[in-house]
Amino acid sequence: MSVFKNPYLQIARVDHWFKNIFMLPGIVIALYLDHGTWSVALLPRLILAFLLVGLVASSYYVLNEILDAETDKKHPVKCKRPVPSGRVNIKIAYLEWLLLGAAGIFGSLALGPAFFTSAAILWLMACIYNIKPVRTKDRPYLDVLSESLNNPLRLLLGWYATGTSLLVPVSLVFAYWMIGAFFMAVKRFAEYRQINDPVRAGEYRLSFRHYNEERLLISIVYYVAAFGLFFGIFLIRYRTELILSIPLIAAVIAWYIHIGFHHDSPVQYPEKLYKNKGLMTLLLITTIIMIALMFIDLPWLNEFFSKTPAV
Repeated sequence: MSVFKNPYLQIARVDHWFKNIFMLPGIVIALYLDHGTWSVALLPRLILAFLLVGLVASSYYVLNEILDAETDKKHPVKCKRPVPSGRVNIKIAYLEWLLLGAAGIFGSLALGPAFFTSAAILWLMACIYNIKPVRTKDRPYLDVLSESLNNPLRLLLGWYATGTSLLVPVSLVFAYWMIGAFFMAVKRFAEYRQINDPVRAGEYRLSFRHYNEERLLISIVYYVAAFGLFFGIFLIRYRTELILSIPLIAAVIAWYIHIGFHHDSPVQYPEKLYKNKGLMTLLLITTIIMIALMFIDLPWLNEFFSKTPAV
């Protein structure tokens, strides 16, 4: 049996480690604002940071697989996962959850107290999201807001992985949270449409007993509007040049909503999004241009968007 087909490796969802790419903006912006941080010696530190965050995230996924097994049995696709299909010993899975979490969190001490604290909160959010009696996963809107909080936490982990002592801009943290909520709400919308049965949807996910397509669409609009406002505050305050990336960011958002309407939409399974070549190409172009705009100064643009002198 291939190691990648091992059920204990599958529930750790190592293929989801690509989400650690959300650490990248934290790294890039920290290096831009703290000019003395960058050096070649930083690379091993960043690699270690990606590995440690991957371990914490895998611990999160293992717990999610264990506690969602009963409801996953009611899902047409997720019922085939290792835990609901009975291919995993639950006691060993719980041990895997604890060992992965301990390795990731305590290993984070090597990168400083701020990185360690962020990693610990990332792990704690998995408990809040999955474990009763809180289990925000079952509560409408809190399910999206609590899970998408992992987005700004990854931003912070990228930020502190650089070793900077600067504080992260609050507007950027909230913008990152809201764009994460947008992605998660589109995922919920696609799931709800895929099940196409309110009763079955409510059995699979308790929050779906409150949601419907209209409510999910309204929440999507709210999250993306909040992202735009917070991101606007950040770029005007810290990097006006990023205004030039706004049309591309809007195109990524529109495209993501578009594929959210597809049958068996890939937004339900983010690890499969790479197969959507159009979205990936647009995202790559947007990322490259945004990184370039962080380091290319355009004084005329700052003057163009400067305050209008009082009469």
